[in-house]
Amino acid sequence: MKSLDPGLQAHLDEGTTTLAWVWRITRADDVTFGFTDHNRTLSFDGTEFEPESGLTASEVRSGSDLSVDAQDAEGVLTSDRITETDILDGRWDAAQVEVWRVNWTDTSQRVLMRRGAIGQIRRGRLAFVAEVRSLAHVLGQTVGRTFQASCDAALGDARCGADLEDPVFKGTGAVIDLLRDRAFTASGLGSFASGWCTFGTVEWTSGANAGHKAEVQGHDVTDGVAILTLLEAPVRAIAEGDAFTIRAGCDKRIETCGAKFANTANFRGFPHIPGQDAVLRYATKDGGHEGGVL
Repeated sequence: MKSLDPGLQAHLDEGTTTLAWVWRITRADDVTFGFTDHNRTLSFDGTEFEPESGLTASEVRSGSDLSVDAQDAEGVLTSDRITETDILDGRWDAAQVEVWRVNWTDTSQRVLMRRGAIGQIRRGRLAFVAEVRSLAHVLGQTVGRTFQASCDAALGDARCGADLEDPVFKGTGAVIDLLRDRAFTASGLGSFASGWCTFGTVEWTSGANAGHKAEVQGHDVTDGVAILTLLEAPVRAIAEGDAFTIRAGCDKRIETCGAKFANTANFRGFPHIPGQDAVLRYATKDGGHEGGVL
């Protein structure tokens, strides 16, 4: 049960109300946005809630169990603050959302209806529908370690321990020529052998994608020139001269962990667990008793 401000309760008791929905959205990059379905700007707690976005809300769906409750927020793509490019770029993914019910004649009279996160975003030619999931959606996520032969640590994190700031594993470069939407030749990477940065990351430091990271699918060297292929094409086009920082990659095998990073002591996999061939093994009279793959 929610505890209402006495002023808001008195307003509700009047029978005729002046209520509006407002949303405060905080993206992963700590940029905060405010929107309302009212026809003028509302303001409280240092946030201005703009009506120009055209956001409207569906009913709030709630249950008494631990299923994920949801609400849909629909808006148009004409706002300068919500663009189709930003949605495609993932900038709104998992953004934290507060949904308020506010008396628009006196914004001190308000109640927080729910907290949640942006879930699925469905886009049309002129509008979008964003699903606002309740906090219960966190309970449906898989947590904990995975029992597998390969390492489950993220390269360079506290569990891995590899120092990706070491010049052996880090370099800077710039785009020379665009080959495809996600492949390009690059300068400044002459000290890295072919494949050294495969499965690594590119962090753009200039250009339209500045501040974004991308995974490297392939790293080849032809006639001394590095050719990089990204796993996915950036939403914003890559241009000649775009600068980036690149870091080496790891294929999560224990052999790579030791030979490339000298980090076997921190390997977070289980390289000696039986493989799928274990169920196909059979008794033999001679040989095949050393535990190797058949």
